[in-house]
Amino acid sequence: MDLEQNNIINSQDFPLLSKIDSPDDLRKLDVSQLPQVCSELRKYMIDVLSENPGHFASSMGAVELTVALHYVFNTPYDRIVWDVGHQAYGHKILTGRRDSFPTIRKLDGLSGFPNPEESEYDNFIAGHASNSISAALGMATASNINGDNPRRNVIAVIGDASIAGGLAFEGLNNAAASKSNLLIVLNDNDMSIDHNVGSLNNYLVTMSTSKGYNTFRYRTYKLLKKLHLIDEQHRGVILRFNNSLKSLISKQQNIFEGLNIRYFGPYDGHNLESLVRAFNDIKDMEGPRMIHLRTIKGKGYAPAEKDPCTWHAPGKFNKETGELIKSPDDGRLKYQDVFGKTLVELAEKNPKIAGITAAMPTGCSMTFMQQAFPKRTFDVGISEGHAVTFAGGLAKDGAKPFCCIYSSFLQRGYDEIIHDVALQKLPVTFCIDRAGLVGEDGATHHGVFDLCYLRSIPNMIVAAPIDEHCLRNLMYTSQAGNYGPFAIRYPRGKCEHTDWNNEMKEIPVGKGNMLKNGTSIAVLTIGTIGNTAARAIEEAEKECNASIAHYDMIFLKPLDDELLTEIGNKFDRILTVEDGALNGGFGSAVADWMCDHGFSPKIERAGIPDRFIRQGTVAQLDAICGIDKESIKDRILKLTK
Repeated sequence: MDLEQNNIINSQDFPLLSKIDSPDDLRKLDVSQLPQVCSELRKYMIDVLSENPGHFASSMGAVELTVALHYVFNTPYDRIVWDVGHQAYGHKILTGRRDSFPTIRKLDGLSGFPNPEESEYDNFIAGHASNSISAALGMATASNINGDNPRRNVIAVIGDASIAGGLAFEGLNNAAASKSNLLIVLNDNDMSIDHNVGSLNNYLVTMSTSKGYNTFRYRTYKLLKKLHLIDEQHRGVILRFNNSLKSLISKQQNIFEGLNIRYFGPYDGHNLESLVRAFNDIKDMEGPRMIHLRTIKGKGYAPAEKDPCTWHAPGKFNKETGELIKSPDDGRLKYQDVFGKTLVELAEKNPKIAGITAAMPTGCSMTFMQQAFPKRTFDVGISEGHAVTFAGGLAKDGAKPFCCIYSSFLQRGYDEIIHDVALQKLPVTFCIDRAGLVGEDGATHHGVFDLCYLRSIPNMIVAAPIDEHCLRNLMYTSQAGNYGPFAIRYPRGKCEHTDWNNEMKEIPVGKGNMLKNGTSIAVLTIGTIGNTAARAIEEAEKECNASIAHYDMIFLKPLDDELLTEIGNKFDRILTVEDGALNGGFGSAVADWMCDHGFSPKIERAGIPDRFIRQGTVAQLDAICGIDKESIKDRILKLTK
């Protein structure tokens, strides 16, 4: 079928799915029909995502649990809160968005993540990991406060990687002491984007629980409650006794039951009848409880099952053969790969260098360092705050840590940057990947706030290279001196040049470059957006008689006082261009500097406006935000008049 032209699925290929416009329609089916619904869901996702790339393997592995949840629970009255949202594509299809599913992650189409503005079935924003338990507990508590009648169930669906995040543990600890009717569904596929790390993952892999024991315990509890021998007020005492008895018999302590959260499982997360029965058995229980499901990431598509890392977000692929469709190779590396290769090059000469990533070794190319120096490379899992403080501890005792985290995810370590690194002026290099607009992942993933949130921190050095040569020089510089915390931001995507492997050199901290002389106006840029501005300047000069200067500032902090003094004395019209938020960013820093030093030029700022930017291609979003070549050229031409 033509996914672009015909969004309505046909009843011949999808006899059941084509009739499901909402979970109400799903609940009209007999439970024996649900496996066919799952089969059709998978076929539809394969059809769509082979042509329109998205997060593939996670949603394929969560099909049965998605169907079972909507079949048993009265959604949207009952709330489902998805963690991250990578696994929520089936949820979107079943909740009135089936025919618009081919627009997912496109401009003006469906978001790639749950979004309450899109559907009443999407109960909470889900783009970062580990927030579902806290959010769902808040909703369950609000339901108690509101006196909702009938009782409202709230379900948090969280993966085995996400539950290892600090926020998830905080939520679990609070939930254990709560009387709220919270159900936690642990979707355990032994995978994150890369393979899971840490002791909790090892624990989940080896944990076994007797299905017969769970059934016996629950039935005994129901009987004792019916006979008024126990009540909810004393549930904790019985639960602790049961947990102790179970630990004695099985010789295994269950961490969740140790927190006084009722635990059920593990269950086969692809056995629909078993899931429906289990959800029905526990849905009316009071208080917090957890059901543990074992699933296979990529389930139902052999290539994805075999290599779930690659198939997390594979891009376009041939659905018949599983062959990935690659973009033509123009000889340019991605910035992440230049980072990874450069880190190895530096580590070969400096034994103090260590690499740190938070569950993204492949995404940020820390894999190069892992392979070359496994004892000096640390994947700490989905725990950005810990990654920052861990890096601080390494730096305190003489190491030179390079902590590589996506810009959007580094927001989760902001307190630790201030308190645990900058306050002590520790030499941690923050390599901030995916800076700027990242495209189809949308508002939760755009890296547009790092310049703003780092600029205000004392002792920080904040830099953005215009190309991969400058990136390498900045990395070399950060480990060559004793500068304290040193942040280097760079974008997703390909570099400017094919000859990326320049001979590295130390560059002066806080010094920029004049790329082009001029006399009419000055264009000041920071980062790779400077290349777009250079092309805009070239075209603008062909259309007017103005002479336009271009300065690559490189450093947001410290700013180049000497260069800005020269600009302030020479120009009365300035345009700043950045691929970050305007409020408090690079343009604001330049304007502040000019004001503080007695200069009063007319300053215009191009950057990300004060709103969250939706999904689309980077080119589309650049145009919307006014930082594409044409928009920059128009701003230049207006300033020259």
